[in-house]
This record gives sequence, structure tokens and C-alpha cells, in this order.
Amino acid sequence: MSIYLLITSIIIVICVLFNKISSKLGVPTLLAFIVLGMIFGSDGLFKISFENYRFAEQICSVALIFIMFYGGFGTRWSEARPVAVKSILLSTVGVVLTAGLTGVFCYFVLKMKFMESLLMGSVISSTDAASVFSILRSKKLNLKDNTASILELESGSNDPCSYMLTTIMLSIMSGKANLGFVAYTVFAQMAYGSVIGIIVALGGVFVLRHFKFATEGFNAAFVLAVAILAYAIPDLIGGNGYLSAYIVGIVLGNANIKNKQSLVHFFDGVTGLMQMLIFFLLGLLAFPSQFSSVLLISVAITLFLTFVARPVAVFLLLTPTKCTIRQQILVSFAGLRGAASIVFAIMVTVSEAYTKNDVFHIVFFIVLLSISFQGTLIPIMANKLKMIDNNVNVLKTFNDYTEETDVQFIKLAITACHPWKNKALRQITFPPDTLIVMLIRNKEIIIPSGRTTLLENDIAVLSAPAFQDETAVHLVELKITSDSKWREKKISEFSPNPDQIVVMIKRNEKIIIPRGKTVIKENDILVMNSLNVKKQTI
Repeated sequence: MSIYLLITSIIIVICVLFNKISSKLGVPTLLAFIVLGMIFGSDGLFKISFENYRFAEQICSVALIFIMFYGGFGTRWSEARPVAVKSILLSTVGVVLTAGLTGVFCYFVLKMKFMESLLMGSVISSTDAASVFSILRSKKLNLKDNTASILELESGSNDPCSYMLTTIMLSIMSGKANLGFVAYTVFAQMAYGSVIGIIVALGGVFVLRHFKFATEGFNAAFVLAVAILAYAIPDLIGGNGYLSAYIVGIVLGNANIKNKQSLVHFFDGVTGLMQMLIFFLLGLLAFPSQFSSVLLISVAITLFLTFVARPVAVFLLLTPTKCTIRQQILVSFAGLRGAASIVFAIMVTVSEAYTKNDVFHIVFFIVLLSISFQGTLIPIMANKLKMIDNNVNVLKTFNDYTEETDVQFIKLAITACHPWKNKALRQITFPPDTLIVMLIRNKEIIIPSGRTTLLENDIAVLSAPAFQDETAVHLVELKITSDSKWREKKISEFSPNPDQIVVMIKRNEKIIIPRGKTVIKENDILVMNSLNVKKQTI
């Protein structure tokens, strides 16, 4: 077992390093993960033999849960709401149109069987949220007319529709479906997935708002369980688990809950790990030696999908909404294929449905072409179309965005001998750029005005500009032992180094802001700002 853990850890480290390198080179990160998987695979340098499609399908399906959940959780609804109708049209009707047009092309031009053609269109009909999010973030593409939000919401929500089309086509090709079955499947997938998603989301929000977790971090474990629950319940009764997980992500990510930003960062890490897992595993599963046999058909489908099917679907749906031509061209070109398409291709491989063509390697090669060609050129295309707007910030469309306010808060206790006691705020001369923003009096919160008088035992909360040059701040700790020469000395007498100043004293779980007359006691921990960052021993 240790050897597998060692290999796994090495692969993750290499993936992380590839992430850094690919960002500098301008190559989409997920492409690097796929290439790494192929290097380790049967046709690569390390010759790791892996052909268990069923195992890969199960692992990748689980990983997709978290990718779908985070697609919703990381999307800021206030930014996405104005373009929600456009995005939802693209993620539903647009997926169906793309699948249908691609299927017709495969049937009439590539001479595939009719049902297999429609299956091929269904598998590759959705765009990839992970790739789109990665490019928008890493390249900081500040796009005009809420285009980034359109792409984020569409790519995050269209996998469920593609999944539904794929499962329906597989059922028909396996001889298990009729018209009634198809109608019920569509109803069950959409209705059960939506309703259960909303119920689970509301229940999760209620718990997060009213339940106090015993240990910090358990809220992340709870949300992780909610994401899995959101998928499992509808999937067991014929609903669309991915749709449910996405809805739960949207609701939780935009609800007023504690520690939401830390949750976004947690799931950003989890999703990144899932992306590494999926793309590396898919690369491991692929046989590059077979690409030559699917090269022509894959290139043909990619070209048709990129320059015909996707643009036709986008222009048909967005033209009535008065989107500009340039915006529609960019949205069309940014329809990247990704992990979900390959996972759905694995579903085809392990299903009972017979296909004449090697669907997995065809779709795999399409995704490679899409990520490497379109993914690399999206920033260039955005510039050529003059769709960059430096007055907006694409990071605002994600839930982990915070305003850079450069403000910090200070707590000040009004004691019996404090010079501000019994004075109105307008009578006090504050340091420049300092303001009292809140008073805590007998556990009651007061928003002060100039006439507000400070009373004994009040806690005043002040705001001031934050110091941003963190490289100049080096905090070190010094514990005062029984034989320390500074024990029972005043702070004014403490001078081990002229480049140090004591900013805080920790004493028996109490925090003391020292003055010159403050006496240093045994077991005190002095927190100092020091230009000398070496460990202090006194």
C-alpha cells in the first residue's frame, strides 16, 4: 500500500508544479494534467497499465459531483442574475441544439449510424466549467457586458442536460426505452433533481445558520456531506444528481452563512484535486497509439462543433436577447469541451449499447483539441473582438472575491481612568484617518454619532488604514522563564534588541497591550515585531 501512496503523492506534487508552469506558459492547466496522465500511461514513459473503464467511470462520476457543486458554490448570483435567462437557455436548449446538429453532421457527413451519431452529439454537447473558470481566473479576463457571468453560469449548469441526453440515448440503444420512458426520464431528471436540490439546499442553510459546530472546520465536512447527499438522493429515484448538486451549490454559495469565504477556499482546493484526479486518470486510461485511427473523425467533429454547431446554437438563442455580435462570437468560441464529456464517453464504453466507433478515444481527442486550441486562444480572441473591459473585475463574479478595502479594526476598552471617559465623540481629537465605527455597551451594539458619549466599560471599535507591506512585519514570540533577566522588569526597561518592540503580551489566556510601566511576569509570552527574524532565546 505504501508504494501506491508514494506514487499518488508524487503525482499530486507534479500536477501542482505543472499548474504553475502551465500558467506561465499560457497553456491551460487541465491540458497539462491530461498529458501527465498519458506520460504515466501504457503508451507513455512509465508504462502503468490501466484499462479498467468501469472503475474509472465510478471514480470520475464521484469527482464530477464536487466539480458540479463548486460550479454553483463559486458563482456569485448577484453578478449572474442579470444574465441568468441567457445562460439557462444556453445550458438547456443550447445543449440540445448542439447535440442535434452534431448528430446530424456525424450521420450525413461522417456516415455513422443514426443513433450512434445522436449519442456522439449528446456526449460532447456540454461545455466545461473547470476549464472556463480556470482561464477566466488565471488570465483575469475582465469581459464586457457580463460575458464572464454568462460563460460561468452556462458552463456550470449545462452538464446535467448533457448527462440526461446521454443516458436517454444509451437506454434507447440498449433496447430499454420507448416514447413513454423517454418522456418520464426527462420529467424525473429535471423535476426530482430540481426539487430535491432545493430541499437539501434549504436544509443545509438552516443547519449552517442555527447549528454551532463543536470544532471549526466541521462546517466544511458538513457541506461536503450535503454535496454528496444532493447527488445521491435524486440519483437513487431516477433524478438528475448533478443538477441537484449544482442547485445546492448555488443556494449555499449565495446564502448568508458563517465562514462562507473559507468554505469557498476549501472547495476550491477539493475541486482542484478532483480535476487533477479526473484528468490524470483519463490521461492514464487513454492510448495515444490509437489516436491515429480517430484523428480525422475527431478533427472533423471538433471543427464542426467549434465553427458551426456551437455558433448556430448561440446565435439562435442570444440574438433575440439583443446580445452584440462580438459577444456572441466570443461566447461561441469559449465553449470548451472537458472532463464531463470524457466521463460520459466512459459511460458509453461500459454500457450495454453497441457502438461501432471508439467513442472514448474520439471524445478524448476532441477534448484535447478543444482545450489546447480554444483554451489557449480565448484571451487572444477576447482582445481581437475588443471585449476586454478594464473597468470591471472578473474575480467579482466568484464567491471568494472580497473588496480590497485596506481597513483594519482596533478594540479599545474605556476604563475608569481613560481620558475619553464621559466625553462625546465630537469632543475627542482622533488620529488622522481614524474613526469609531461601533460601541459595545452592556452587550448592546451602538452605531455612534458625534453626540454619543463614551462611558466606563464601553468597548470602542475603531477603524484605521491597514498596513499592507507585510514583508516589513515579522512577529516573534519570547517566553519569560523563571530565570529570565527580564522577569519583573518594566517594558520600558526591556531592550534585548533596538530593532524590536513588544506589541502584545499573552498572560494566562489574557491579551495585554503593553505600556512603558507594564511589568513583565514569569510565563508571559511577549509578541514582538522584529527586523531580526531568528529564533529568540532569553
